[in-house]
Amino acid sequence: MKSTTEIKRILQAATIEELPEFVKEYSRDERAGVRKLAETAARRLDALERERQRIETIRVYEEQYGACDFICGIDEVGRGPLAGPVVAGAVILPRGCRILYINDSKQLSEKKREELYDIIMEQAVSCGLGYASPERIDEINILQATYEAMREAIGRLACKPDILLNDAVTIPRVSIPQVPIVKGDAKSISIGAASIIAKVTRDRMMRDYDKIFPEYGFAGNKGYGSAEHMEALRKYGPSPIHRRSFIRNIV
Repeated sequence: MKSTTEIKRILQAATIEELPEFVKEYSRDERAGVRKLAETAARRLDALERERQRIETIRVYEEQYGACDFICGIDEVGRGPLAGPVVAGAVILPRGCRILYINDSKQLSEKKREELYDIIMEQAVSCGLGYASPERIDEINILQATYEAMREAIGRLACKPDILLNDAVTIPRVSIPQVPIVKGDAKSISIGAASIIAKVTRDRMMRDYDKIFPEYGFAGNKGYGSAEHMEALRKYGPSPIHRRSFIRNIV
């Protein structure tokens, strides 16, 4: 008979596919500790089923426009920070795509976003990224800079989308049909995927900027107006990547 410790190791190494058999084998074990391990496995299976059901709910727009070959989700990250670029993502997922845990990037941990970024980049039909620099944001304002970054992201796709699913906005000067969806990053798997690649890309950029301008704490605050960031601004003045139009009342 396997010891409880051995069975715990089996559970830790078990794949999702192996969990049903684990539950079946150990749920009626005479040892309370082993039964608890079986309960843990059963909870994992329940959580997985709930996640699969959630993914179906955020595929409704992809199903609605399923006649289109290339459905593209569009989202941006970085409209609110005091420093750094705004980054837009455009993602065309394969038909019937069901990558688990895709969601509004703000609802995910950094570790989970990084994991999903790799999966999305591997499985997507095409991904595009667009950028608007702090200087461009100051020049044309954040909304117009966001639109510009979105158009660039679309233009970097390897194939032309048949329809765009956008997080809340309608992008000017784009001829492709568009569907603006409020809180779309939590309602469409395509927009959620776009939000993740944009967020991961921008966060990596801000960590790189932190190495150049360490006094502002960009690795932690990502350019947003934390108390420490505001204090550093007053002490050191703006860096080259600060948005001058955003900090007029601070510096």
